Amino acid sequence: MKLVRFLLRYYPPGLILEYEQGNRLRTKTIDLLDLTEKSNIYQLVSQLQRSEPLITPSKAEQVTKLLQKIQSRLCRPDPEHFNHFKSVRTHVLPITNVSFNKSGSKFVSGSYDRTCKIWDTKKGEELHVLEGHQNVVYAVAFNNPFGDKVVTGSFDRTAKLWSVATGKCYHTFKGHSAEIVCVAFNSSSTLVATGSMDTSARIWDVELGQEQSSLLGHTAEIISIQFNSTGDKILTGSFDHTVNIWDVESGHKIVPLIGHRGEISNAVISYDDSIIGSGSMDKTCKIWDSRSGQCIETLYGHADEVLDVAFDLRGNKLLSVSADSTARVFDVRTFKCIATLIGHEREICKGTFNPSGKRVATASGDKTVRLWDLDSEKCVQVLEGHTDEVFGCQFNYQGDLLITGSKDNTCRVWRDADYRAPSETSSR
Repeated sequence: MKLVRFLLRYYPPGLILEYEQGNRLRTKTIDLLDLTEKSNIYQLVSQLQRSEPLITPSKAEQVTKLLQKIQSRLCRPDPEHFNHFKSVRTHVLPITNVSFNKSGSKFVSGSYDRTCKIWDTKKGEELHVLEGHQNVVYAVAFNNPFGDKVVTGSFDRTAKLWSVATGKCYHTFKGHSAEIVCVAFNSSSTLVATGSMDTSARIWDVELGQEQSSLLGHTAEIISIQFNSTGDKILTGSFDHTVNIWDVESGHKIVPLIGHRGEISNAVISYDDSIIGSGSMDKTCKIWDSRSGQCIETLYGHADEVLDVAFDLRGNKLLSVSADSTARVFDVRTFKCIATLIGHEREICKGTFNPSGKRVATASGDKTVRLWDLDSEKCVQVLEGHTDEVFGCQFNYQGDLLITGSKDNTCRVWRDADYRAPSETSSR
């Protein structure tokens, strides 16, 4: 093996090693999920040298500088204030979903008008109209971190794969017998997963445009789908009150997660693949062991349905948002509620952590998005301007851009006052 180069990953902290083996270029990822502002970099480099043959003594100084660079980024303060940057009335009919590419330089929107559109964030200009679906385009996703493809899922029972550069449709994925409501890429952008109201999920080969396997076992609609970070497992959440873990290669169910007493609103898997978080209409969240499928803890506190859950990028905290107008943040190591976020006047539809995991954005039926500081449990900013329910919010990778989508048929982009234009070639 011959080391070619190192790549940095800031969120969550890690190093990617590119190396040659047998005339082939390969990659290896070293996760540094415990790296903090207080970590001793020299001790960490010594540990890496002992455990990783590619990090030889001659590379120690270079690795030290790289880890110091990551640590410096972790010390950088989060944006204090977001300014309204752009408002885009995206479609003639209501929008269903919005999503950034990694850098935030582009975003994609789906709509009841049967189209998907790709937008230039800085200019607020439409780049491509993706036409071809025969019904509502409900689910959209970029193949981040690459950002050169988009997948769309539609009520016409098909999903489509598109080129971001040209707007060309590469493939139409046919096989579902009811509406497709959730889509996802694996991390290497070789597979797409789709979840449907027909109770099944399917895996599709990106290059060939063919179905790889059908995931059968749920007894009601599938409303959430996610690959794990290594791409060998898929997580599905269903209105049948269960979450299932599937083996990607075989398409077989590995283990069902059974215990909720209401429909699942969302299910997410931690970056290190060790635990799963689920939210339900039964007003609870649950933490599960991803290997055994056993429920580790049930998290109580909400007075109404849990509408969304999300992990921070390190997988140390779980955010839950509810129809009771509050959000809660739990430490998944102690299962303690470390922050209760009170201020919205109606249900909270969506919640997300910023990349550092120190702040949270929540989107609500009260027409606002709120930004919260977790240490103080205080709302640091209310983003106002939408004239109807806000159903979505997402940060870019750097955490200095935020996009919000609303039933008022607009997307709004908010940016840090010290914003610097995104680079498509920034570190992974």
